[in-house]
Amino acid sequence: MNDAMLQTILLVAIIIVAISLTGVVLLQRSEGGALGMGGGPSGFMTARGAGNLLTKVTWILAGLLFALTIGLTVVGNMDRASVSMIDANAVGSLATRPQTQQPQQQPAQTQPAAPAKPSAPSLDDLEASLAPAPASQPAH
Repeated sequence: MNDAMLQTILLVAIIIVAISLTGVVLLQRSEGGALGMGGGPSGFMTARGAGNLLTKVTWILAGLLFALTIGLTVVGNMDRASVSMIDANAVGSLATRPQTQQPQQQPAQTQPAAPAKPSAPSLDDLEASLAPAPASQPAH
């Protein structure tokens, strides 16, 4: 069984459990009267028996929903390689922009080569951008 099929099965199970949990919660007796409803024994079961049964079913469905969602997360991450989110290759491909190749003329004299400017922003660039701009002199 491949990962996509297992993910689909888990997702369908999560949907079924979530709908069931919603139904069980809606069947329970209202305790607060926030909407002005509830309180009386107007349900299809006695208040005490329905409360115990529905409370247990709610806890079971909630635990099952929690376990299924963790399982879906684990299965979804199984095919990922064990590399960091900040992989050197990924950062390098994102940080470097393709630059157009311009033919450079070689100088007649041999001069020591200047250090190459990095294509990605450096910490110096960040500090320069965060430095306050020089205040301009107001006109009198």
